[in-house]
Amino acid sequence: MSAAGQSSAWRDLRPRVLSAMVMVVVAGGCIGFGGMAYTLMVLLAMGGMAAEAAGLFRLRVRSWRGVLYVLWAVCAGLSAASGHWGYFILFCISACVFGASLCAVMCVIIMAGTALLWLRQESLWPVLFVVAVVVASDTSAYMAGRLIGGPKLAPRISPGKTRSGAAGGFVGAVLMGGGMALLSGLGGAGMALVWGGVLGVSAQIGDLAESAMKRALGVKDSGTLLPGHGGLLDRFDGLVIAAPVAAAISLTVPGAPFWSAGLRDLVHGLVAGMAG
Repeated sequence: MSAAGQSSAWRDLRPRVLSAMVMVVVAGGCIGFGGMAYTLMVLLAMGGMAAEAAGLFRLRVRSWRGVLYVLWAVCAGLSAASGHWGYFILFCISACVFGASLCAVMCVIIMAGTALLWLRQESLWPVLFVVAVVVASDTSAYMAGRLIGGPKLAPRISPGKTRSGAAGGFVGAVLMGGGMALLSGLGGAGMALVWGGVLGVSAQIGDLAESAMKRALGVKDSGTLLPGHGGLLDRFDGLVIAAPVAAAISLTVPGAPFWSAGLRDLVHGLVAGMAG
């Protein structure tokens, strides 16, 4: 790669790092404090992502339907925050009034928000685990892709993503999973490596899915709120998939960190769910 090409490849690194630092401070503080601060952060994120989705699909946010779409996401989050966990299904199904595409995005937003609120109920560690793994996956993929390059991962969907980046993201997620388990002192470091990898792959799937959506709509970014990252949907595309996966896993090991779940726990949880 030429010097000019290298400079172009790294030109967005500074704004990405600066905006990421701000997000780490704000999100870290809210996660640490929990309670109203954390709930408000999740609700604002849900509303913000809904507003971006409305704009992507040509639904004016300032129209009554646009306002209703944003409030739909916020109300779903409020429902979960007040302990009505099962209501997210009703909000997802009834969102069909906005059309198939907007309904699909709304379901993703609602499930992600509900999952993040669920994971923070008793401890900050489950949320920190998920966020740290997703960030590690994204950062490792970015660095490996820029440093190594090579064949494209899915050129028709996202021309900038490489196979080396995907591999680097997976390794970063696995290592971060094990590291977060050790740091928490809650045990389960062995299985945390596995679930770190699973969440890392989930995050990459979310990233590719959002890239495919933007490519179909002919847009580069979902918004401009976060310098170097685009919009909220661009920044949290991996988290919106990884968080529900983690929440689903947590159902199989009540009272224990979700990353400690083994195959027996998953089978028992599945059987119990079918029996119930």
